[in-house]
Amino acid sequence: MRVVVTGGAGFIGANLCRELLRRPEIDGVTVLDDLSTGFRSNLDGLDGVELIEDTILDPSALDSALGHGGGAQAVVHLAARASVPRSLADPMASHEANATGTLNVLEAARRHGNPQVIVASSSSVYGANPELPKREDMAPMPVSPYAVSKLATESYAIAYGHSFSLPTLAFRFFNVFGPLQAADHAYAAVIPVFTAAALRGQPLPVHGDGRQTRDFTYVGTVTQVLTEAVLRGVTSDRPVNLAFGTRVSLLQLIELMESIIGTTLHREHAPTRAGDVRDSQADQSRLRALFPDVVPVPLEEGLQATIKWFQDASTAAVG
Repeated sequence: MRVVVTGGAGFIGANLCRELLRRPEIDGVTVLDDLSTGFRSNLDGLDGVELIEDTILDPSALDSALGHGGGAQAVVHLAARASVPRSLADPMASHEANATGTLNVLEAARRHGNPQVIVASSSSVYGANPELPKREDMAPMPVSPYAVSKLATESYAIAYGHSFSLPTLAFRFFNVFGPLQAADHAYAAVIPVFTAAALRGQPLPVHGDGRQTRDFTYVGTVTQVLTEAVLRGVTSDRPVNLAFGTRVSLLQLIELMESIIGTTLHREHAPTRAGDVRDSQADQSRLRALFPDVVPVPLEEGLQATIKWFQDASTAAVG
C-alpha cells in the first residue's frame, strides 16, 4: 500500500510518515510539500519516503504525487496555511492554500482512481459557538478567515464523498502538539512557544488572562488515528473530532510544565488576539465509535516527550 501525505515535511506530516512506515502494510510514502513551513530535515533517516518539493496549488505536482510508485491507495491531506493570526494578515492566501488547495487534492484523487482521502480540518470551525463540549452536529460559527477556510476543507471533502463516491474522512484537529513542532516563527502554537521560552529562561507570552481552555492532543495519538484510518479505509459522511475531551487552561498548562521542568516559569501577559476562541473541548463520541482501540497519550506524558525533544534539539544545536 502506498500513501501520499501532503504537507508531509511539516510537524504532523513528518510524525505521520514515521508512524506509517512502522506498519508492514505500507510499501512507501510519497510526500508533497513546498517546504514553506515544513523542513526537509524532518524526513531525515526515513527510508521509504519520496519527497516531491512542490505545491498543492499545482495540479501537475499532485498528479506526480498520486501517480508515483504505481499509484496511491490513500491520501492524507495535511498541507495548509495554518494559524488564525496568519489568516488575519493575509486572508486570501489562507483561502487559496486551504480551500482551493483542498479542491485540487480532491480533483487529483478523482483523476487517479478515487483513493481514500483524509483531510485535516480544525476545531476553529466551532468559533463563537459557546457550547461545550464541541459536538460535530453543532452549528459552525467561524470567527477567522482560517476557520472559514478549514470549514471549506471539510465541506469539500464530504461533498465529494456524496457527489462522486470518493471515499473521504474529515478530521477536526484540536491543538496538536509534540516533537518537530516549530517554535521560532511569528505564528507558532502555544506549547512550542511556551517550551522554547521556558528553556531559554524567558517569560512565557500569555495572550489574555490565561484562563482560556484548550483540548491539547499529542501528535503521537493523532498519527495513530490517521494510520488506523488509512489501514482500515475508514470513511465518514460527517466530520469527526480528533481529540479526547481534555480541557486545560493555559495557566494549568504552565503549572504542569513547571512540575516537569522543575522551575517556576514567569508569565508576560499581552492583549487577547483577534480571532481566538475562548474555550475548546471535544466531544469524543464519534471518534470513539470509529476508533475504539486507540488509547490517547496523556497530556503530562506528551508534554514530557515534547520538552525532552526541545531540550535534545537545543543541545544538538549548541554542539
